[in-house]
Amino acid sequence: MDIPAVRSYLLGLQERIITTFQAEDGKAFVSDGWTREPGGRLEGDGLSRLVEEGHLFERAGCNFSHVKGASLPPSASAHRPEMAGAPFEALGVSLVFHPRNPHVPTVHMNVRMFAALPAGREPVFWFGGGMDLTPYYGVEDDARHFHRTCRDALGAFGDDKYPRFKQWCDEYFFLKHRGEPRGIGGVFFDDFAELGFERSFAMMRAVGDAFVDAYLPIARARRDTPYGERERDFQAYRRGRYVEFNLVFDRGTLFGLQSGGRTESILMSMPPVVKWRYDWRPEPGTPEARLYTDFLRPRDWCAA
Repeated sequence: MDIPAVRSYLLGLQERIITTFQAEDGKAFVSDGWTREPGGRLEGDGLSRLVEEGHLFERAGCNFSHVKGASLPPSASAHRPEMAGAPFEALGVSLVFHPRNPHVPTVHMNVRMFAALPAGREPVFWFGGGMDLTPYYGVEDDARHFHRTCRDALGAFGDDKYPRFKQWCDEYFFLKHRGEPRGIGGVFFDDFAELGFERSFAMMRAVGDAFVDAYLPIARARRDTPYGERERDFQAYRRGRYVEFNLVFDRGTLFGLQSGGRTESILMSMPPVVKWRYDWRPEPGTPEARLYTDFLRPRDWCAA
């Protein structure tokens, strides 16, 4: 188990992503490094990179964190009850990009590693991660491109991985209280160690390395699409679903808050402008209604 190698990869991934999208936006991302000294609930360090009121992004953030704690919080040990209360180490990169133009989808990507260090027993490690796309005005070619990039990234690790992780993503990024998906999905995996450390780490890297290829062509293709107040209003309304999911269901957010993590970094994923409306429904036949009928349902996006 080579935690320094994982850390080095994650920092390099963050830098590559920020370099790419900073050039695409045209406004510099802020760098905010932080350290947690020993003695508190957590110790460790991290680096938050973000832009607000950019040209492409209304708000976009990409976090690296590497923390250690004396006891795994409930969100991290829910699927491994035998590890409850064990000391742990966790490191990862997580990003959420909220574009200004409603025709550019919001995107999320995360890759991470956990290591539980129970006294008198062998360390237990697992990887997690994935990426998912949340359009406001769906484009089928974009959805196919995003999913095919995810499929191709996982191809070297078994034909079962993409369909398995796609289904996992569809089930995970689902707002149970609304009865609807957050977006069109992608891939998601967690508590993953079945390929051994080296191959599991390689699979995590493949997902992280595929992010730019999955998202950048979509952002470039849609960023200059004309829009008005109607589209911005619908974007703000649908962003409310993003907030609801992150605060109610997201395991990463819950882990950060339960473990005493850095609140500014944890909540950097929140969109800057959001609206809620009582019992609203789109008019049938409108582009807004098409999001619900054609995109917010599980589909085989890799099919021709």
